[in-house]
Amino acid sequence: MKRMFIDEARIRVKAGDGGNGCMAFRREKFVPRGGPSGGDGGHGGDILMESSLSHNTLVHFRFNPEHKSQRGGHGLGSNCSGFSGEHTVLKVPVGTVLYDDETGELVHDFTRPDESIVIARGGRGGRGNQHFATSTHQAPREHELGRAGEERAYRLELRLLADAGLVGYPNVGKSTLISRISAARPKVADYAFTTLQPNLGVVSVGEWPHEESFTIADLPGLIEGASEGAGLGIQFLKHIERTSVIVHLVDVSEGSGRPDPVEDFKVITAELKSFDPALAVKPTVLVAAKIDVADPDKLKKLRSFARRRKLPFHEISAVAGTGIEPLKYAIAELVSLHRPVPLEAEGALPKKRKPAYPPPASSARGRA
Repeated sequence: MKRMFIDEARIRVKAGDGGNGCMAFRREKFVPRGGPSGGDGGHGGDILMESSLSHNTLVHFRFNPEHKSQRGGHGLGSNCSGFSGEHTVLKVPVGTVLYDDETGELVHDFTRPDESIVIARGGRGGRGNQHFATSTHQAPREHELGRAGEERAYRLELRLLADAGLVGYPNVGKSTLISRISAARPKVADYAFTTLQPNLGVVSVGEWPHEESFTIADLPGLIEGASEGAGLGIQFLKHIERTSVIVHLVDVSEGSGRPDPVEDFKVITAELKSFDPALAVKPTVLVAAKIDVADPDKLKKLRSFARRRKLPFHEISAVAGTGIEPLKYAIAELVSLHRPVPLEAEGALPKKRKPAYPPPASSARGRA
């Protein structure tokens, strides 16, 4: 059965309460005036959240929204402290953004694997009566109760970490393309909104030892008004915010029912800009899709538009395989140049990198 993709969830967490301090007195043979011997309560367990590469969805939170940690043990006599509660670790996919559900404040953005933060601290254990003895108060009966553990409500939002994102109107061939260049197998059909969830694939280019790879995401449901909630776009536009390169597919086939490919490009671009102005300046590859059944006038118009805008332009047929290899190398080159790189030293600026693989000798590059 195909696993459900869940990219938003709300959870409530309750850290463990601290154990109560003990009130006790030593009563042993040959130990007169043994004095107070109440031990301290144990600390309650914390709740931690950790990013993991073994998770790719938030479905485990959607159906299990409440999480509690173990409380600390109560103190005992003979100055014995109670046990500390065990910590609870919640695993989330890399790319998860954690918000306080009550204030909306950003708590943490998990951008790397194995990041771990404490999201609810356990309560401190109470002190036993051994701590209250003084020279004038040698038989104290005071002891402390354990502190309550923190209780918090959070909202989790998963944003896919992909190097390139496929955008375009429904049914332009995004799912077919990602299935041709990667091992992803999304649903493909001849009607709009076939894809109901983002699909992530890994694309390899070049040959060993110069082989490199990049990740590409198929983002469904973009139509006019997507940034305001039309179609499925409002649910998935957030996934494109982290991509380094946008691959914009435009249908130039005769029977597409869309007369102006340039207008299609402008409408989707406007939706991206409306959602986040930074998306409008991301490196973009313009792709004319379905050229095996292309309308010559549409193709000519889109090609001229790309030349005027100085956009990298490629003509492909995902079904026939035409133009796929040059497109893969063009995307890989842009990703290599614009992918964020770790800073070599604090305060250093990231340098643009050149691809370490040669383009295919037998294939012509896409025309610009």
